Amino acid sequence: MIGIIGAMEEEVQVLKNEMEAEEVKDIAGMTFYKGTLCGKETVVVQSGIGKVNAAICTQVLADQFGVDVVINTGIAGSLDADIDIGDIVISTDAVEHDMDASAFGDSVGQVPRMDTFSFPADEQLVKKAVEANEQANPDVRTFTGRVVSGDQFVSSSEVKDRLVKLFRAKCTEMEGAAIAHAAYLNQISCVIIRAISDKADNSATMDYPTFEKKAIEHSVRLIRALMPKL
Repeated sequence: MIGIIGAMEEEVQVLKNEMEAEEVKDIAGMTFYKGTLCGKETVVVQSGIGKVNAAICTQVLADQFGVDVVINTGIAGSLDADIDIGDIVISTDAVEHDMDASAFGDSVGQVPRMDTFSFPADEQLVKKAVEANEQANPDVRTFTGRVVSGDQFVSSSEVKDRLVKLFRAKCTEMEGAAIAHAAYLNQISCVIIRAISDKADNSATMDYPTFEKKAIEHSVRLIRALMPKL
């Protein structure tokens, strides 16, 4: 069973419309659509924005639906000068950038007393997602690397520069690392797929509404191409 999580309705609406829904469940304020998508048993859900919503959503997918793969789809802000609006970033790992117990000697981003600094993506899922994007969006560039997440829409060049320095990440958003964290604890394969909607700098609030739709289209096309490979 595959779980697909998007934070916003716009990120999952097309997928919900295309799937053959057999069951709809409301749990923890979220609506889970279970059925068949591209020939695969799938649950599609809008988690809501932020890390807590995302983690709860992932746990419900594990407990109530028994998913063995979780895909987080959506949009993000670029943290790499080479990565432009519309490009795709596929996670190799994820870190919670607003986790800070450095007063106790931990690195910023380290969840205290956990055995890992970052939450890894499944290598086979990453490989298949790269292939899917090349197939579905031949004119869209694919990047792989670290995704950082926090309960913050990054729209400041100063904050962006700090994240780049601390984490050397490819993009930033508000859910992926929490999903990867919950998947890691539940031993579920996971990958984050993000289309770039803005540059996570002082222009972000202007770029985001302009390019959001385009970025979501790229992400949805990738998901369609990825599903038959799973």
